Amino acid sequence: MPFDRGERLALLNQRADVYIETALDAITREFPYMPYLIVTGPGPIPTHRELHPAFYGSFDWHSCVEMHWAIIRLLRRFPASESATTSKARTTLGDLLTEEHLAQEVAFFANSNHRGLERPYGWGWLLTLAHELETWDDPDSCRWAAAVAPLADLLAANITAWLPKLTYAQRVGVHANTAFGLSRCYDFAHLRAAQGDRALLDAIEEAATRWFSADADYPAHYEPSGADFLSAALSEAELMMRILDQEAFPGWLQRFLPGLSAGKPATLFTPATVSDPTDGQIAHLH
Repeated sequence: MPFDRGERLALLNQRADVYIETALDAITREFPYMPYLIVTGPGPIPTHRELHPAFYGSFDWHSCVEMHWAIIRLLRRFPASESATTSKARTTLGDLLTEEHLAQEVAFFANSNHRGLERPYGWGWLLTLAHELETWDDPDSCRWAAAVAPLADLLAANITAWLPKLTYAQRVGVHANTAFGLSRCYDFAHLRAAQGDRALLDAIEEAATRWFSADADYPAHYEPSGADFLSAALSEAELMMRILDQEAFPGWLQRFLPGLSAGKPATLFTPATVSDPTDGQIAHLH
């Protein structure tokens, strides 16, 4: 499909309300959900909504965070399309992204038993959401950004402390993919660096250079695996495109995927076969 930015933006604008309604349904749908926590003793287990009053909707926490971002991105991208749907979206987000709710989210991830949960995929989406809110000049967004900031700062600090300990990157096509998670953190890291705190940005750039700068002839012809929703090869290439300067990146990419300009390997240019879209793992391939 040819990429025409104007046509795609027009189509996105035309369908924005439908996409927002879909995401609103997701972030306010409590069931079904997949609980994700460490239980350390007998007794009642809190519900997902009790643990995550801001991000309880969707099937899992990271999907709910991503859907919050999608709504905010659409509201920001198309400010002229005020409608009943956008009004509903602002009301819903205002009910969810409160200081009280986010304090409970912070308490969950500050618990040492949960220090690795949703890392790095969900953490990256939370920092993507925080960046979107903090860079949008909008009264509602400013209020939501202030509520989200303590969680963003906690997860940013956790990532900064974790990366030097991570000897090996995870080159996989699902949530644990290291490069994709760091790409999702990168804009927030740049924002904090511009505000005088380079810790996260330096940690990301050091780690990415350590893991990926010498990569060559990546075996992308093995992609995709059975439940992939990311290309491990292209996730790494995207991150390095952001890390390296414009002079260095083309040479790195030529070494990393030497056949790319000739359409090789074909797996990177061929839509995946989805044999059963009702299977939650196989459907990842969409």
